[in-house]
Amino acid sequence: MRHSNIEPVFENRYDAGRKLAEKLTEYADKSVVVLGIPNGGVAVALGVALAIGADFDLVISRKIPLPLSPEGGFGSLTDDGTLILNEEVVKTAGLTQPQINYQVSQVRTNIKERSLLYHKDRLPLSITGRTVIIVDDGLASGYTMKAAIESIRRRRPEKVIAAVPVGPEHVVEEVRKAADRVVACVVGTGNVFYVSDYYRYWYDITDSEVLSCLKEFRMRRQGGRIQLPEKKRETI
Repeated sequence: MRHSNIEPVFENRYDAGRKLAEKLTEYADKSVVVLGIPNGGVAVALGVALAIGADFDLVISRKIPLPLSPEGGFGSLTDDGTLILNEEVVKTAGLTQPQINYQVSQVRTNIKERSLLYHKDRLPLSITGRTVIIVDDGLASGYTMKAAIESIRRRRPEKVIAAVPVGPEHVVEEVRKAADRVVACVVGTGNVFYVSDYYRYWYDITDSEVLSCLKEFRMRRQGGRIQLPEKKRETI
């Protein structure tokens, strides 16, 4: 859904991945791992990983929704248990510790389910001593990206790069404090910001499309080609 008169910059997330990869060419064919944040960030990350010849995996970081207002969030949680709370929102919303604990437990359960679905019996890639590029389809509050960065830092990479097609200026600056570098195609400067406004075609990416992206990467690396879902085949 469009919320402003901003002209879309990207056709879809796959187009955004191609454009973002153009800003990351210095990392091509080096010891780099691209990690996509499910769900939308995986489609962007696929294009980046393929373009620069990097390894590709996921880092699951999920927004913790506000009670009775799930579109809003008060922090993020990752698949290794890293938790970052937006203390200002917690205070403004008047959240109690039991409410926080309940919402976090719900997200933790969701993450476990997604991790089993996405990774199955595959071990996580080794990132120790390597450059890691964490990719999402855009920054909103920035907490999902910041939680992902903190989580990945625990695995001792050489550098952590946050890469997104678009984000608001003040959030990009906040993420810079957590990452070694932030790369963005577009930085929004308006008072009102919605990631979806910068995409011509915006839709919720399903778990099946995330799995298709992972399979697509493996097949490309092996020199094969798979039949993509109809929606993806039209847009990649």
